[in-house]
Amino acid sequence: MTEDSAQVVRIERYLRGSGGGRLRRLTSAEVIRRWFKPGQDWGTPSAEVDLRVGGTVWVVMRAPDGAEVGARGEYTVIERPSRLAFTWTFDDDPSNQQMIELEFTEEDGATTVLFVNSNITNEERRGQQYSGWQACFDSFERALAI
Repeated sequence: MTEDSAQVVRIERYLRGSGGGRLRRLTSAEVIRRWFKPGQDWGTPSAEVDLRVGGTVWVVMRAPDGAEVGARGEYTVIERPSRLAFTWTFDDDPSNQQMIELEFTEEDGATTVLFVNSNITNEERRGQQYSGWQACFDSFERALAI
């Protein structure tokens, strides 16, 4: 994983169970709409995934006030079941192409997910990314329990 930028969000999560289905759930448009919630009372009305290197991911999030925020990316690495990487750009800041990398490591019936979001343009956006991704991972853990 690359962490050359000073503007990086790094999150490590421990999830119960094996990681075999984690990548599939992280990349299923149907499941993304259930867990991609960057804050309380947010929704995800739209998600599209073309899971192949060079394929795209597109997500529209809806804030509690009804405002919509879109983000999209292109898959650059897909190594099942251990690694996933893609670019990430918000519709409101198309000049800031970020990078998202995830690594999954299984040990003793649990999966560690290491998430790195790099190339974030400024500290305010970095703070938003950190809190948003933490909330998404909280929702992801709940979605895994379903």
